[in-house]
Amino acid sequence: MKIIETLKNVWKITELKDRILLTLGLLLVYRFGAQVVLPGVDFPKLSELQSSAAEGGLLWLINAFTGGGFSKASVFALGIMPYISASIVVQLMGIAIPYLQKLQKEGASGQKKITQITRWLTIGICLVQAPAYLGTIPSLSGLQSINQMLIPGFSENIFYFSSVIILVTGCVFAMWLGEKITDKGIGNGISLLIMVGIIATMPQSFAQNMFSRLEGGNGGFMMILIELVIWFLIILGSVFLVMAVRKIAVQYARRTASGGYEKNVFGSRQFLPLKLNASGVMPIIFAQAIMFAPAYIGKLFGPESGVGQWMQTNFQDIFGFWYNLVFALLIIIFTYFYTAITVPTNKMADDLKRSGGFIPGIRPGTETAEYLDKIMSQITLPGSIFLALVAIFPAFVYQLVGVQQGWALFFGGTSLLIMVGVAIDTMQQINSYLLNKHYDGLMKTGKNRKSVTA
Repeated sequence: MKIIETLKNVWKITELKDRILLTLGLLLVYRFGAQVVLPGVDFPKLSELQSSAAEGGLLWLINAFTGGGFSKASVFALGIMPYISASIVVQLMGIAIPYLQKLQKEGASGQKKITQITRWLTIGICLVQAPAYLGTIPSLSGLQSINQMLIPGFSENIFYFSSVIILVTGCVFAMWLGEKITDKGIGNGISLLIMVGIIATMPQSFAQNMFSRLEGGNGGFMMILIELVIWFLIILGSVFLVMAVRKIAVQYARRTASGGYEKNVFGSRQFLPLKLNASGVMPIIFAQAIMFAPAYIGKLFGPESGVGQWMQTNFQDIFGFWYNLVFALLIIIFTYFYTAITVPTNKMADDLKRSGGFIPGIRPGTETAEYLDKIMSQITLPGSIFLALVAIFPAFVYQLVGVQQGWALFFGGTSLLIMVGVAIDTMQQINSYLLNKHYDGLMKTGKNRKSVTA
């Protein structure tokens, strides 16, 4: 089989083999840390928190992003999310703060400084989130106070002090693991850590759904097969969403022997790929963060307010109609917003002009930038709608097919798009190594490629 032959070729390339083994080793360290409980915690008393996280909903989502560390009160309970939050904040601040804009234009040295700022901001966010997390655990576990979840005789003050230090250190260590995987391993380290955490909860969610189908007489084996077919179809749609591009034809003038440019149409013709979904999963993450607000605002109205009760009822149910309607609209809005700030059409036009390239029929410079901006606006609309549909698809599966909440969340949303995006990115990196060493790649057959002898 071709896949077996490809895997053998992967193992033949020493550098690639070492990178893969290092990546797997560091991911194993991260998964081990997610199982280590904070000192002083009586683990059996967290059973209610774990069962709530396994059922689905927002708590499941938070727990999935931390690799199960949130529900286990582990040393990696905060996961890598403070770093993600810090990265988003720095990225958004780069629009308004001239100093960050200057750093972005300085290349590698500027990026190094931005990374350092992100790291310090991550520590600051951890120092806020760690006490908040420790204060939240008792209520989520159905306990009256933090003393009830501690081992008898363990001091509450010592627990708070040591746990805050351990949680901050755990987050910084997870950040270091991610950066090491990016530098010395294969794929994007931070994304891989998130993906591994999400995948870790998948077998349990699938098993619970399967047992409910088989034992409860709720569709049986046939419904399980139908669910798997739907799941593979939505994965296929997610792959299309991640990889789809609009190719803009670009012409490059051909150099003459004298060093000038020939002013004819016989130069090299290439394409400028504009992604259908240039913003990735960021609009979903932004929208998800805002969706916490309506239920909280409903509480502020008071228990006697009809509007407040309605907001709490409808926006606490992540599979409800109003929640998903607002969620989808926010995703479409944020897709336009994030695409506008992350796709620099002016810079693309300047780089194209500097390299002697032009779009046929469009003048280089400002006119090219306006044309690219117009095309991006046109493709962002279907891309944002498709992204919103993928994000709210778990609600359709839950309501129409009757899938359990935990397993339904794998049928779309942030978790599925992250898994698909990271898997494709990692495969592309492995593919480039194989093609450089004149082996057939993972993503193409390579039949038309000429054999190169060493």
